[in-house]
Amino acid sequence: MTEGNVIFEPAVSLEALATLGEGHIAYVKQIRSEDVPGLFPQAPQIAPGLKLFALHAADGTPIMLTDSREAAIANAWSNELETVSLH
Repeated sequence: MTEGNVIFEPAVSLEALATLGEGHIAYVKQIRSEDVPGLFPQAPQIAPGLKLFALHAADGTPIMLTDSREAAIANAWSNELETVSLH
């Protein structure tokens, strides 16, 4: 990134950012039941129009699906994953 004649180099490589929090950090994302087949292809068919919650690894890999945010967070804690908020 440049500002005027000064060039700023990122302090962390893109490769390091990609693996940041791997195995230690997870996040919960609200999804619609219509999104389930794309994230969890092995899941049974779910009625459309439902609000669900998916627990994702730091790299975005879906871990589990539930109908409550609290259950997703509890699952993360039971697997020693720290949940973070994404904005």
